[in-house]
Amino acid sequence: MFVSGSGAMLGAVSVEIRPAADRFSTETGWLESYHSFSFGPHLDPANTSFGLLLVHNDEVVAPGTGFDTHPHRDLEIVTWVLRGSLVHQDSEGNRGLVYPGLAQRMSAGRGIRHSEKNDAGEPVRYVQMWVQPDEPDLPPSYQQSEVDDRLRTGELVPIASGLPEHAGTAAVRINQRNAGLYVARLRPRATVALPVAPYVHLFVALGAVALEGAGDLGTADAARVVDADGRRLTAGPDGAEVLVWEMRGDLQRWA
Repeated sequence: MFVSGSGAMLGAVSVEIRPAADRFSTETGWLESYHSFSFGPHLDPANTSFGLLLVHNDEVVAPGTGFDTHPHRDLEIVTWVLRGSLVHQDSEGNRGLVYPGLAQRMSAGRGIRHSEKNDAGEPVRYVQMWVQPDEPDLPPSYQQSEVDDRLRTGELVPIASGLPEHAGTAAVRINQRNAGLYVARLRPRATVALPVAPYVHLFVALGAVALEGAGDLGTADAARVVDADGRRLTAGPDGAEVLVWEMRGDLQRWA
């Protein structure tokens, strides 16, 4: 569904609602994965990215299972856990336990190998997002940081960002100066304003919200906003947790 309107600062605004049920899915005996964009064998030439966002996977991994060691290159990979915990290990010697309220970023750079395992006794649900970095062949690196206390404010908290104004305030830094991820845990009926930016991607991780001028969105629904004008987002009666990407550019071709 598309919604259009007039933007006070950026011009015409367009909002595309992407229902959860319309996502590609991969289901095996241990994995349920829902892809917002073309991924693996799922190809839609009209749905390969949005702004700088290349991958947005909503995944549930069964206990005692997970992804074996595999490679990545030239990606900024951000993982946000919603339930359970995930063990990360990589070829640079990094190891981390990722759980709700902890921001994690892996910069694949010129090449890295990692695994992601669920060693706990319950399923883990997390969202993994990939964005294009500023340039290729950067040194690979890893970072994680606790943010649970900051989320109690109910505001949009910069979780993983390369935006200049977030230097020193984002939980973890990504190598992309035109993109930043916010998370908000909204109390019932609470309201926040989305960023003003050329591209804004909204994902309702938990609960339900109403997006000004576009209507209601439930768990795992998304909205892609072009020339976003700062419209309001209001949580439903049970509150909500939302992931919001602010992007000031789109994909670049590297020489």
